[in-house]
Amino acid sequence: MKRLLGIALVIGVLWGCGSPSSPVNSGSSSTVSPRNTSIRPENAYNDLFLDSTALEQFIAAQKLDDTLATRMRSFYNARNFEFAWLDSHGPVEQAAAFRSLYNYSKDSTSNKSLDRRLDDLMEEDSGTIKATDRQMISTELQLTWRLINYFREKNGSIAQLEHMIPTQNYPVMALADSMLQTSSRLFPAIAVMKEPLKTYREYVKNGGWAPVPEVKKGLKKGQSSPEIIPIKKRLFITGELQTNDSSALFTDELETAVNRFRNSNGYTQNGVLNDTVVNALNIPAEARLKQLLVNMERMKWMPETPSGKLIVVNIPAFRLHVTNGTQHLFDMDIVVGKEGHSTTMFSGELNQVVFSPYWNIPRSIVRKEILPAIARNKNYLVSKHMEVTGTANGLPVIRQLPGAHNALGRVKFLFPNSYHIYFHDTPEKGLFNRDNRAYSHGCIRLKDPVKMAQFVLEDSPQWTNEKIDSAMNSGKQKFVAVKHPVPVIITYFTAWSTDGQLYFAPDVYGHDAVFIEKLFK
Repeated sequence: MKRLLGIALVIGVLWGCGSPSSPVNSGSSSTVSPRNTSIRPENAYNDLFLDSTALEQFIAAQKLDDTLATRMRSFYNARNFEFAWLDSHGPVEQAAAFRSLYNYSKDSTSNKSLDRRLDDLMEEDSGTIKATDRQMISTELQLTWRLINYFREKNGSIAQLEHMIPTQNYPVMALADSMLQTSSRLFPAIAVMKEPLKTYREYVKNGGWAPVPEVKKGLKKGQSSPEIIPIKKRLFITGELQTNDSSALFTDELETAVNRFRNSNGYTQNGVLNDTVVNALNIPAEARLKQLLVNMERMKWMPETPSGKLIVVNIPAFRLHVTNGTQHLFDMDIVVGKEGHSTTMFSGELNQVVFSPYWNIPRSIVRKEILPAIARNKNYLVSKHMEVTGTANGLPVIRQLPGAHNALGRVKFLFPNSYHIYFHDTPEKGLFNRDNRAYSHGCIRLKDPVKMAQFVLEDSPQWTNEKIDSAMNSGKQKFVAVKHPVPVIITYFTAWSTDGQLYFAPDVYGHDAVFIEKLFK
């Protein structure tokens, strides 16, 4: 999949914030920000710049009213006519974020051709976009027009609107200081990240921590080794180890500290001190500070707080969370797409359950995997319980029969989207025992699909636990409409705070790396 950054959507209210040295206007609809000529190609967040005459031509062609025209001019003045939504590689993270937020919010306006164009751009494997490409100029300006209309409908601040998308790169400490000044009232999600941000800013100011040496083999409680001494010092700095112990013995206290660290970094709490732990310990303080800031930048893009049920997926954490209003219902381990088959970030509504499903195998898998396997073994389809149901565009249409062998397991859950992603069961239960669970072709495998089925069908009394179990094991495909569709938000957070505890997750798709390169000097 083409480089597509994560859409970080969390529960809160959509607002924006200024950035270091960004001019902020008074917020009046008639006020135009002065042109910010300090933004130049060498320090810009994006690497494309718009010709100002193209903006005027767009305003005239679309016959925008004076208020919209003023806001468009002001928006691009504040960016020195730097593109907001596209860089030379394609859509930037904020384009995908707004696409998802717009869909989630069920905005009253629509532009299906713009949506299709964005989908196509996000799905491309590679590409070079030029600032002179008329279609890309149109895409850029239509997205800004949509954002302004969205803010008008939501009564959002004009000044905040202009700083939803970074304009340039910044020194990390300057952005940290700016983020700490952001209103906690307007940013409830960012508010819970302020204390960790403050803590890591101090770590950086104090020089961070020295790297610890690799361990030759896994260390456990009761063992002694000189390698343990610097690890204790490192864990004491960040508070997992609460006593300043300089001995070489792997103590009970060190085992507790190692498990705390493993838990906050998404690893199994087995008490083992190995290279996986050492590698995470050796991530520099400044790198962690940048990681916090990138995730807080993502938190600008927030849907309104739902009043009912919600499913939130966090891809890097390999977990989903189910809530009903302010009530937390349950969490579940998941398997997501492996690199090259990355699970896309978006929002939708879970509206159908399919018991004992066929697996309609995607054309890309048929072409790249199934046909070569058939060439090696003429009995491949029979051995995998697959059948050909026809042809399309020169390729056989293949599906896998329902049953225990089916790659989708015994049930799947549909939330219609242009990426053909859904939840499903899996016969490969062993994958849930691994720390890194990026193995699928893009869809999301559930550890406990029975629990999910019971949850989404609980408003349909006829679907008892016994009937759900029977349908899952019938071997006959059955579609069931969800009486009250459940919103689904698929996110990409590599740093977050829950109940006062800071958690980190690996940047499984490299999205943070791209964002960090764009955002910081």
